[in-house]
Amino acid sequence: MSKKTSVLLIYTGGTIGMMQDARSGELRPFDFKTLTQQIPELNKFDIELSSFSFNEPIDSSNMNPEVWIELASTIKENYDHFDGFVVLHGSDTMSFTASALSFMLENLNKPVVLTGSQLPIGIIRTDGKENLITAIEIAGAKIKNKPVVTEVCIYFEYKLYRGNRTFKYNSQHFDAFKSPNYPALAEAGVNISYNKNALLKPNKKALRVYTQLSNDIAILKLFPGISKKITSAILNSPGLKAVIIETFGAGNASTQDWFTNELKAAINKGIIVLNITQCLEGKVIQGMYETSSHLKKIGAVGGSDLTFESAVTKLMFLLGQKLSNKQIVKQLTTNLRGEMS
Repeated sequence: MSKKTSVLLIYTGGTIGMMQDARSGELRPFDFKTLTQQIPELNKFDIELSSFSFNEPIDSSNMNPEVWIELASTIKENYDHFDGFVVLHGSDTMSFTASALSFMLENLNKPVVLTGSQLPIGIIRTDGKENLITAIEIAGAKIKNKPVVTEVCIYFEYKLYRGNRTFKYNSQHFDAFKSPNYPALAEAGVNISYNKNALLKPNKKALRVYTQLSNDIAILKLFPGISKKITSAILNSPGLKAVIIETFGAGNASTQDWFTNELKAAINKGIIVLNITQCLEGKVIQGMYETSSHLKKIGAVGGSDLTFESAVTKLMFLLGQKLSNKQIVKQLTTNLRGEMS
């Protein structure tokens, strides 16, 4: 007789874990030990559920690398004891956390599914119940005793996405996330239909967890009329190791001498410049137009179709490994966890 599938719920905070006080109407975190009382449908699963809650629930706006390290460490400590993991998280920064975890958990061979909600579970019209129930089902799904999903994902409003391909695009609708440059990994209807060709293939290597991250990065979002004064201030920030430039279209930027010279000076000082597009769909192709050729010539790194969230966390991850700039540039242009085409 095969052992019952086990899933660990990790509650970091966020709307999904809130209940409305009947008297005051205030929202407060509910006790996850009574989860099956709040969602009796969970009793119908043939899955053994356990839960772990952070001591203090974290609003996702306060999410930071220290929490990502705690999450990755929690998964590492429990990796051999559970078949899958569901991380309950606020939706605002969920894509950052999913992207970070994807890089921190190398050789992941079990599902890590992040989910949350736009309305608290205690609200009648909540989207939290369906999101949580289906996330648990996906985390416990197996074929021939092997997990169907072996990567870090986000499940929200009937869609399962690769975590490091997503961004939150809507704060008002239940359908809050998009993955414009990569197809959904699964869709939930009457049944859960998996897109097997889109799923990462498992490997037989042992899980390796990275807990060193560096946030010595800055963002330079371009706009018509950006000043030399502001550009210089960002590129000359003390301790800066890398800067993400959010460019126009397929990686295009101003060809004004001062702008090119500021970037070139930064690169010559050892600062990595990663070029990603402001467009929500498509990718950077440096050299496609004259307005990106100069960036390629001075040594800016083309970020292909990395999302902003993935670019930020991939840089944090790589900078934390104490690699040489040459190694970091090579890794930035290499598809490590399915984050880029």
